[in-house]
Amino acid sequence: MEQQEPDKQRLILKEYGKNVQSLVDYITSLENRDKRTAGAYTAIEIIKQLNPSLKQENDQKLWDDLYIMSDFKLDVDSPFPMPEKELLGKKPSPIGYPKGEIKFKHYGRNIEKLIENAITIENDEEQEEAIIFIGQLMRSFHTTWNRDNFDDQIILDDIKTLSKGKLHIDLEKVKENGLFESNTRRDFKIPQAQDDRNHKNKRSHNNKRRNNHKKRRN
Repeated sequence: MEQQEPDKQRLILKEYGKNVQSLVDYITSLENRDKRTAGAYTAIEIIKQLNPSLKQENDQKLWDDLYIMSDFKLDVDSPFPMPEKELLGKKPSPIGYPKGEIKFKHYGRNIEKLIENAITIENDEEQEEAIIFIGQLMRSFHTTWNRDNFDDQIILDDIKTLSKGKLHIDLEKVKENGLFESNTRRDFKIPQAQDDRNHKNKRSHNNKRRNNHKKRRN
């Protein structure tokens, strides 16, 4: 009856191969701690040379693998502590997901959080800037899903709903200044009446300068 080779009976991490496993077994069997430590450092370097891709790996992972291949029996002066054997093969803890239903799924949870933060802003001007920023985001999300029949009133209604009536901005102001457009400048347009007065004053001032210049020439 053909006897099976011992090294074929025990290969803990197959990606390193039987030669590395045999080396780790030999180092673990050494009685002198200093020799085991020196041998472990040599084994780490050999692993890096045999597997160039592992040079980019974190050294702690390679030391952990060395301990695993020794069946956690390797007693050396390592730069990293031996990992807990109980953690090997343990399933990771489930990732917690936010609870509660999202009212408008096309906006997502983050919009709701931004609105919650905006409600807490006490300064009226800063709160209005927050509403404008949120409105721009909501408009970009909304137009991704529905490009037709869009109106700023939809965004304002949704902000009012999500904030439970605590956030408000004038619809006419939003439309006149295009506040919910993502490329909108934050400085508002000058009202037409004021703009006309400024234009007249500027023209009158320029006429006076020309008249004074003519008098000096004469």
